[in-house]
Amino acid sequence: MERPLISDREGPLLRGSALPDLPLALDRESSRPLAAQLADGLRAAAHSGALRVGDRLPSTRALARTLGLSRTVTAAAYDQVNAEGWIAGWHGSGTFVVAAPAEPVQPARRALSPRSPATDPGGPDLRPGTPWSAALRTAAWRRAWRAAADAAPLDRPVRAGVADFRSAVAEHLLRHRGLSVEPSAVLATGGTTAALGELASSVLAPGDVVVVEEPGYPRAAGALRAAGLRVLPTPVDAEGLVVAELPGEARAVYCTPSHQFPLGARMPADRRLELVRWARERGAWVIEDDYDGELRHDGAPLPLLASLGPDIVVHLGTTSKILTPTLGVGWMVAPGALTAAVCDHREATGTGPAPAGQRVLVELARTGDLGRHLRRVRRELLGRRDLLTGALRPAGLGVLGDRAGAHLVVPLPSATAERDAVDAAARGGIALDSLARCHIDVAAWHGLILGYAAPDTRDELAAAMASLVPLLARTGGGPG
Repeated sequence: MERPLISDREGPLLRGSALPDLPLALDRESSRPLAAQLADGLRAAAHSGALRVGDRLPSTRALARTLGLSRTVTAAAYDQVNAEGWIAGWHGSGTFVVAAPAEPVQPARRALSPRSPATDPGGPDLRPGTPWSAALRTAAWRRAWRAAADAAPLDRPVRAGVADFRSAVAEHLLRHRGLSVEPSAVLATGGTTAALGELASSVLAPGDVVVVEEPGYPRAAGALRAAGLRVLPTPVDAEGLVVAELPGEARAVYCTPSHQFPLGARMPADRRLELVRWARERGAWVIEDDYDGELRHDGAPLPLLASLGPDIVVHLGTTSKILTPTLGVGWMVAPGALTAAVCDHREATGTGPAPAGQRVLVELARTGDLGRHLRRVRRELLGRRDLLTGALRPAGLGVLGDRAGAHLVVPLPSATAERDAVDAAARGGIALDSLARCHIDVAAWHGLILGYAAPDTRDELAAAMASLVPLLARTGGGPG
């Protein structure tokens, strides 16, 4: 064999100490032999480009010392990949990569943690929070971006948001949410979580008590905690947040009244009025997260909290559930003093939402593409919800959640049943999320949150449910 050219790249690979830069993770609890795991890791490094033809590998002794292994293990791994023909050794020179493996290694599937969902399940994704992106027409998307690019670059940041965007959102809220506001009351945001961070930094003070729903949206609690606020959970029932349980020291209340996340309840009108009265009496803010308010499938929408208490309610909306989370566009409607405080904070910190996504939304709204897209999404998601309930209920499985949005909850009898269901589904390539990660205190609700928007087609969703329903039936799920 002709001796390979040695790479002239600087770095630890040429010094035989590449391991700190290579993804060679070993699971000592696994039944798979360590030598086989190490060989898998080396192949994966070659496929990813971390190892290239001409790179020198560490000696078996150095590799064993770095990984805390027996030299017998590292020598066996080298023997395996040497037999496959893509490394070769020369006495006195070392061991070199001489070719790339023919086939990539497929790592074994890992169970998905209910508190840390994997980003790429490699199969059907039934976790909540993902929009039906296939509904967005490519022509409309491209047209909006081209038109947005025609606008001249801004000389200075517009802290409150592009004027056309604020007007477009005001029109959108009137048409789709029944909320009448002036464009001056609208602020552009980078999304709900970003808006919460700004409110926490500009309106609230470190140590202030903010109440969140239990179970509730975990990222909201995380954003508030990150700003130094004291986050307290308050229970929800079949009608959403329980106002009677709110602590008197709360400076603000974060809630999702139109479609409680994750349980899916719709807060009735009398409880909405009760919450507004409670906040006014105590001088507290109410943060209304209307994350999927456009996705009602039946019935007239109830008045938004922002229309019942415009003096004490901060209304948050987003495009992440109706278009795509990668657009990074949302909005805030709030009293003038509060919007001024947020803009002052942005000016002081040099922060604010980027205008590009705002302009795209303006163009989608101006051409009518946004309205057509929403009608298409509502029709499809209603059909998908009916598909899920039609599969779950005959199997004796319960369903929680109003006919709205893009997820529902299947109640389960215990935390153990919840974990077992998530793990078993992961082994079958189906990504699920559970109620466990939506609690701050000890979980009072157990079940799975099934999102039905991520699959491109209804057939894909039906196939996933055909595999999932028998698995859930074995967990002992009840009618809820």
